[in-house]
Amino acid sequence: MESGGMALHAIDDVSDAFRVTRRFLTPFDARRWLKLALVALFVGGGVSSPTVQSNVSSGSEQVPAEELPATIPGDVLGLVVAAVALAVVLALVFGIVGSIMEFVLVESLRSGEVTVRRYWRRRWRQGLRLFGFRVAIGLPVLGLFLAWLALFLGPLVFDAGGQVASVGVFLLGLPVLVLVGVLYALVSGFTTVFVVPLMIQRDSGVLAGWRRLWPSVRSEWQQYLAYAVVSFLLTVGLGFVVSLAVGLGALVVAVPFAIVGAVVYLTLSASSTVGLVLLGLVAVLFALALVVLWALVQVPVVTYLRYYALLVLGDIEPAFDIIPERREAARSGEDPE
Repeated sequence: MESGGMALHAIDDVSDAFRVTRRFLTPFDARRWLKLALVALFVGGGVSSPTVQSNVSSGSEQVPAEELPATIPGDVLGLVVAAVALAVVLALVFGIVGSIMEFVLVESLRSGEVTVRRYWRRRWRQGLRLFGFRVAIGLPVLGLFLAWLALFLGPLVFDAGGQVASVGVFLLGLPVLVLVGVLYALVSGFTTVFVVPLMIQRDSGVLAGWRRLWPSVRSEWQQYLAYAVVSFLLTVGLGFVVSLAVGLGALVVAVPFAIVGAVVYLTLSASSTVGLVLLGLVAVLFALALVVLWALVQVPVVTYLRYYALLVLGDIEPAFDIIPERREAARSGEDPE
């Protein structure tokens, strides 16, 4: 379809996506919402997650070099290696589950029925392919960044007069990194929001999905570029809303945990084993409560952003539309269920 002189679908579909999302999430069903929260926890939506900030002192509080140990003790090194290995394993597991959940989310949005186990059994192989594709395009970018970082920091660490070389590497490499980062974000983002629906539509792999999408991207690049810009702005704006909602919710959630913590502190000595265990348990439960709160708040945001992408995709190429009934219902005021 030709886009010259026509309205941009990325702008027209902003309001349509809101109507489709409202119809999908109402009437409120706690069980359905919890299932979507589980999916959103792994999928995300480009929105910010709860973070903990801390200030690290410097200057006069630095430990003198002569007081630092010359070598790292074996037990400490073993703990570091174990911690790094555990982090890598957890990242891999999270990445695999998140890739499969992408298909669970799109299937749920398409059918209107949120069933994690059924869609997981149906799409886990495609999820593994998506994970492999993400690793394949992500590792070269990570390697390029680490190489640039090594070239930038190397002269500063090993050469007392290497400031000029470091500045040169920084100035020459930064534009390249920015360009590569933008390209990676576009490929990764389009794979998630556009190729995954095409994989579901034809029960195909990632590369087959891209072969279908690429001719459309080349011929309708203005529409896809407009989507990338508007989607980025929506993600930033909704991310701010999520952060604000989670922050306010965290203040409410913190009250009962603070009361329990105060009771434990006043009843038991904070230096005792029982007191430390109980305070640690309270802290862990509070952290889990924040994660649950964040996932619940993300549900409408993730749903909206993904419906928005599906509407844009179907408007650009009607053959790619996997939610025609919901699109028509939103625009006609009818109930798609």
